Amino acid sequence: MQFIKSDINIDFIGRRNIAYCISGVLLLLSIATLLFHGGPKYGIDFAGGTVIQVKFDSAVTAASIRKGLEEIGITQPTVQVFGEAQDHEFLIRSDVSEEVSEELQNRIGETLKTATGSDVEIRRVEMVGPQVGKDLREKALFAMFYALLFITIYISGRFELKWVQSGIMVAVLIGAVYLLSLLKVSIPFLILSALIVSLVLFWFLQFKYAMGAIVALIHDVTITVGVFSLFDKEFSLPIIAALLTIIGYSLNDTIIVFDRIRENLKKISKNSLDIIINQSINETLSRTILTSSTTLVVVLALFFLGGGIIHDFAFALIIGIGIGTYSSIFVASPILLAWQKAVGKR
Repeated sequence: MQFIKSDINIDFIGRRNIAYCISGVLLLLSIATLLFHGGPKYGIDFAGGTVIQVKFDSAVTAASIRKGLEEIGITQPTVQVFGEAQDHEFLIRSDVSEEVSEELQNRIGETLKTATGSDVEIRRVEMVGPQVGKDLREKALFAMFYALLFITIYISGRFELKWVQSGIMVAVLIGAVYLLSLLKVSIPFLILSALIVSLVLFWFLQFKYAMGAIVALIHDVTITVGVFSLFDKEFSLPIIAALLTIIGYSLNDTIIVFDRIRENLKKISKNSLDIIINQSINETLSRTILTSSTTLVVVLALFFLGGGIIHDFAFALIIGIGIGTYSSIFVASPILLAWQKAVGKR
């Protein structure tokens, strides 16, 4: 199935400076909103605390729920409507880590019934300790970092046949990060520094395809995180799963374009690189749009019909699919051209 004519010739590369400006603005806004909010807003999974999901038989107010919970020592709880308003269902979060037990659930149910005057069903009570939350947060960062490094091996090996060089570089970086983590170096700072060092090494070792792919993935994840921070949404384990999904989705789209660029470099090598890249993007454009649109339909269905549990997960995927499709065209591929021009000036 082809919705776009095979002979289409949109000048994507000619508009790359406009795309760079758009990406720069989005990245700066993402960083600014993270700084303004003091970093991501962590959910119970990462910050620790207690989450309670309750359903009432009739309409109640958030204030009455808070008052009842404070009577049993759950101080300063955050109460928000969960699902549709007519369902009278609420999600309650607190920084207090309470051990989950049947006694606790009975006590919460009795207190809320007295405070609100409505029968209540305790649907779930979950607790995560602060140390467990910190460990999960660090492991999530490591998961994304290691995913990017192993992607480097695959890209460098497949497109540039540099399996050994990339493998050695990744092994050294992983070893250095692990040793420094044992010395209690701040994990976010450590991983950020390692990513910067990785990009510098890509440049000097001439991993141009890997550099294009990794820069695009960092671009996608940063903007998605920035949008979450802008809308004051919480980061939890499902959101980390969504970010890893976005990495895989964006990488797949980038590899399709890179494959066509590599083929065209052999078939029409007499043309300049910017013409070859632009032709390759146009030749894969129909597949890119078809894949993105069909995936987006599924994710939109999850977003609107999947319920509150997976709402934020689907929201992250919607942002990621859009940004990932954009970056495979306007970020990853133009970096190959930028690399060649920079090398040519040496």
